[in-house]
Amino acid sequence: VQLQASGGGLVQAGGSLSVPCAASGSIGTMAWYRQAPGKQRELVATITRGGNKNYADSVKGRFTISRDNAKNVAYLQMNSLRPEDTAVYYCSARNVQGNQNYWGQGTLVTVSS
Repeated sequence: VQLQASGGGLVQAGGSLSVPCAASGSIGTMAWYRQAPGKQRELVATITRGGNKNYADSVKGRFTISRDNAKNVAYLQMNSLRPEDTAVYYCSARNVQGNQNYWGQGTLVTVSS
């Protein structure tokens, strides 16, 4: 399975951005991670195939993860963006069986103050 993330870019603080992640085949739980300059990669949000969602405390109430199983796509809708949200965002997914993990290439999100 290959993952293709897109939709990153430059946005002003308070703005919104949606980043989709398309998979080449059926997948199980999907997740978004991010890595800011000089920091470790951190988990942002996860969504199971059944639609159960979890979020990092830092993005709760501002970010929404969703998916379309028919299209094998997950979306991260980011609202009320802050400069500290600036990072390379990576999508990740497990296969349906849950025993393999896949990573997409990162997409850079830059939030200007």
